[in-house]
Amino acid sequence: MQVKVHWIIDGMAHLEAESPEAAEKQVEALLQKLIADNPMLVDELGATAIQGKAYLPGSEEDNDADSA
Repeated sequence: MQVKVHWIIDGMAHLEAESPEAAEKQVEALLQKLIADNPMLVDELGATAIQGKAYLPGSEEDNDADSA
């Protein structure tokens, strides 16, 4: 039987950086290494995209608390 599984990985990295853009680049580099070191993420699990957005603590976190 052919079965499709749509999966999502959600996470929150906390790191020191000069700017949100620099933080995004740090995380992007780590994720690229993770994918390169683990080809099964693409070959077997079908990963096609990873998306993220940096923000300063307190800016969007307050909005997240309102929707919970």
